[in-house]
Amino acid sequence: MDEEFSSDPSQLLEAASDFAYQPADAMNSGALSDTSAQEFLTRFPLPAIISALQTNADYPGLENALVDCLERIFRTKYGASLIPHYMPFILVGLGANSQKVRRLACVAISCLLENTDKRIAVQLVLQHGVYPLLLSCLIDGDEQVATASTDAIKNMVGYQEGMGIVIPASVNEATHLGNLAAKCSSLGRVRVLALIVRLFSISSSVASEVSRSNLLSLLEAEVKNTNDTLVTLNVLELLYEITSGAAESILRSRAMMIAGRLLSKENAFAFIDESSVRTVLSAIDRRFEFMGQEADECECALEALGQIGSSFQGATILLATTPPTARHVVDAAFDRQQHGKQLLAAVFPLLLGCLALLGNIAGETRIENTMVLSSSAEENLRSLTYDKASRTSKLTPSGLLLSVLQQDSEIRIAVSYIGGNLSQLSVQAAVSFFCALVLLKGHHAEDISLHPFDVQFICGFCVIHVLAICVRSQLQSSLGMPFVAKLAEMLGYRLISGLVARPWCLTEIISRQEIIDIVTNTYTETTKIGMEARHRCCEAIYSVFSSSTKLLSDPSFADMASKLQEAIRRGPYGARKRTEAQPVVATADRF
Repeated sequence: MDEEFSSDPSQLLEAASDFAYQPADAMNSGALSDTSAQEFLTRFPLPAIISALQTNADYPGLENALVDCLERIFRTKYGASLIPHYMPFILVGLGANSQKVRRLACVAISCLLENTDKRIAVQLVLQHGVYPLLLSCLIDGDEQVATASTDAIKNMVGYQEGMGIVIPASVNEATHLGNLAAKCSSLGRVRVLALIVRLFSISSSVASEVSRSNLLSLLEAEVKNTNDTLVTLNVLELLYEITSGAAESILRSRAMMIAGRLLSKENAFAFIDESSVRTVLSAIDRRFEFMGQEADECECALEALGQIGSSFQGATILLATTPPTARHVVDAAFDRQQHGKQLLAAVFPLLLGCLALLGNIAGETRIENTMVLSSSAEENLRSLTYDKASRTSKLTPSGLLLSVLQQDSEIRIAVSYIGGNLSQLSVQAAVSFFCALVLLKGHHAEDISLHPFDVQFICGFCVIHVLAICVRSQLQSSLGMPFVAKLAEMLGYRLISGLVARPWCLTEIISRQEIIDIVTNTYTETTKIGMEARHRCCEAIYSVFSSSTKLLSDPSFADMASKLQEAIRRGPYGARKRTEAQPVVATADRF
């Protein structure tokens, strides 16, 4: 690369790191704007970045920063428009030794296909022989490279011209998936079969082409093959993905709940390797694409993720996958603005649950030294929260948290709507579950031998039914804020208690006076559980705040610190300041 395009590695590292973590543009659907990408490339031209990536990859931290930076650039329309001019770099990247660079090259191909005229994009793919390199990434790349390669190939099939490349008419083509699977290792073969399943699920037209090409017979052959049990199990899972129906949904839900309970304990990870956990999470993650109106399955999936996230290692893996599986919990926890009154009422109990589940992932239930996760997991948690906030009317995480504590009008409307329906819904859920047990266990109810897990589920539904009656009674009374809304507020305290361990969340909270006023107001809560949750929230905020010498010495936070200290000193139940007894002098009664 010409010397004119060289840059100082330290300056480029600093600039690329800042750019990679630059907040998304709220006015651009949460994505980075073309203007931001263009301004950065004006300072550091793309040839200079590519040159540094090729010649200074050993410079500490530079490769990671440049890869993250380039990915954000390529995902903009402006950045994608530059890709056709740098196809030689993309080709080198697809065959690079660095897995991060290979993944970046796969992402670049996806961005090219998504943002460029389809005829030009497919012509470039054909002209430069991109598809065989994508297949190589699929087979021998790491998990993230294989996922990015699969996404790129799926984008190719989205075009009629691209379908002919991925599913060629001749079975003699070297890139025919059947020929490829026959030459692969066990892992590569499973990945090729997984790609076939992904292609089958894109659309009915693609499914017809997959079926016509006899690619599904590869899965059938692997099931019959008894030489590799692990591959057989993986293929059964893949076949399971392309089935549908109520019974399958029940089985999937039950499997997810069992997985959540099993992986919610720290000691489980001493016996279960991380790759198996990632496989389970990947299977759950993919189910969100097909759940649609399957509210029960969606709820089970979210609850399983929340349970897994209650452990340190579980939360780390949830946030370290690409994309982070925890994004579903973040979206659901703050998704009430996206629903109308009746729909919001239907999903409101789920939204309440997701606040608690997100609190689990944030570490509210973990001991203090295990609340904060690895740097990559923490960065993903921060990005997910800010991205979600930018797509709502609240714009910032502090706005989202404040809306939970204040209980916006849409929540109150939903609560009033739930009042007359929740009890009936829970009875229906319990009956449906018992019928499912009959279906799964036998033909006659009296022949059913209940597993302890089944008993727990039925007891749980009974508790929900009783709670529903109490909730409806509370809602129909005139005793101020409804019970369920107060429950949401209490879960808001718990969520803040977990998230505030992060510096970015602490900054959000202490910069929002309304949040401090609510959590330090000892008159807000009237129930024991609410008082204790509010008090723990005050302790969590002040504990993190007081650990920062810089914040403690800032006079602008003196009043806030004083409020938190006073609220903590008075304890969870000290709603009124203690007053000294005053002597009363009165004239003696005379008879």
